[in-house]
Amino acid sequence: MLNLSAQQFATWEQPIEMLYACHNKVKHFCHQLSILPNYLAEYGCNQAVKNDVQQILTYFNQSAPLHHQDEEEDFFPALLKKVPQVRSEIAKLAIQHSLLHQTWEKLSVQLRELLANQRTDIDVELINKFIASYEQHIAIEEPLFELGKQYLSVEELTNMGKVMFARRCVK
Repeated sequence: MLNLSAQQFATWEQPIEMLYACHNKVKHFCHQLSILPNYLAEYGCNQAVKNDVQQILTYFNQSAPLHHQDEEEDFFPALLKKVPQVRSEIAKLAIQHSLLHQTWEKLSVQLRELLANQRTDIDVELINKFIASYEQHIAIEEPLFELGKQYLSVEELTNMGKVMFARRCVK
């Protein structure tokens, strides 16, 4: 059954909605990671698993870093100009981005090894750490998205969306 939400249809003309859409993808892929160890134990690493793992790797290797860059280079600075009292939250989020990337590096090694038939399981504690870190991160970040909707002008958001889109067009 299709589960269509408005955020799945966001465009770069709505950069905050695109940030939310990225979080929805993160939540989806974290859910897939959460069920992966039990699935592997029961069914092994079949082609369906490999397809899902490849999608997870692609997302967290490409899209997630771009999302973090969007926030750090575009959204956070714009929000700080309008709402300087969120400086400590933004500083915490930047540190979390770095920690998320470090945890992802460890997890992605295991996922690549799984795809290469070099292992048959994934470290559950590492998966749980990665998921919990993202849950904490999103809980701090999404209220800032709401502040952005409230305080950033249409012109600021339009320009931000153009920059975010252009970042993805660079090869």
